[in-house]
Amino acid sequence: MRDLGAGFRYLLKGQRWVARHGKQYGFGLVPGLITLVLYAAALVALALWGEDAVTWATPFADDWSSPWLGLFRGFLTAVLFALALLLAVVTFTAVTLLVGQPFYENLSEKVDRDVSPDGHAPESGLPLWRELWISARDSLRIVVRAALWGVLLFACGFIPVVGQTAVPVLGFFVTGFFLTEELTAVALQRRGVDLRTRLTLLRSRKTLVWGFGTPLAVAFLIPVVAVFLMPGAVAGATLMARELLGEEIREGGEDGEGAVTAVPQPPSGSPSPGR
Repeated sequence: MRDLGAGFRYLLKGQRWVARHGKQYGFGLVPGLITLVLYAAALVALALWGEDAVTWATPFADDWSSPWLGLFRGFLTAVLFALALLLAVVTFTAVTLLVGQPFYENLSEKVDRDVSPDGHAPESGLPLWRELWISARDSLRIVVRAALWGVLLFACGFIPVVGQTAVPVLGFFVTGFFLTEELTAVALQRRGVDLRTRLTLLRSRKTLVWGFGTPLAVAFLIPVVAVFLMPGAVAGATLMARELLGEEIREGGEDGEGAVTAVPQPPSGSPSPGR
C-alpha cells in the first residue's frame, strides 16, 4: 500500500513541477492538442458510422424480429465504441509521445537536471531519427500488448456480474500499467534501458506503477484533461524512473537548495540497463 501512495505522489509531484515551469508546460501542451484533434475526429466518425459498420458486420441478424435486432446491434455498437475509447486511452499516450518526442525529451531532461544532486541529465547520445525509430517500435509493441489485453477484457465483459464489476476495474489497472510504461520510457530510453528491461522494472514495483498510472487512466477518459495532464505526467514519470533505477532525487527545485532523497535500489536480480 505504501508503493500505491508513492506512485500517486509522483503523479502529483510531476504536475507541481510543470506548474512551476510555465514555459516547459506550454511547449508540452502542443503535442497533446495535435493528437486530441486527430482522436476526436476518429471518435466522431465512429459515433456517426459505427452503427452502419455493425450492421455490415452482422448480416446474419437481418431477419431477426423486433426488438431483438435493435437491441443486439445497439449493444454491439455501444461495445465497439467503448472498446475504441479504451484503445484511445491506451494509445493516446503513445501517439502523443511520438508526435512530441523532442518536446518531452527536453522536458524530461530539465526535470532530471532539476532534481539531480549534480545537475546532470543522462543523454542517449543517439541521433533524433534513431530515437524516434526506437520510440515508435517500442510503442507499437506496447500497443499490441494493450490491444490483446483489450480483446481479453472485452470477452470477459460477457461474464455475468463479473463482466460488469471486476472487469472494468481490472481494465483501469491494465491501462494504468501501459500508460506508465509509455511515460517512463521517455526518461528510461535516454538511459539506454530497453523495452524488456523497462517491463521487468515496472513489474517489480506493480503497486507503485498502479498508484501512478491508474488515476491517470481514469483522468484520461476525458480527452481534454489528458492534454493538460500530459506534461506533468511526463515530469512525474521521470521522477519515478529515477526511483526505479535507484537514483537520488534532490528536493528543492532549481534554486540549488534542498535535501537529497535517498532512493531504494532496484530489487536484486533486476537486469542492468542496456539496449
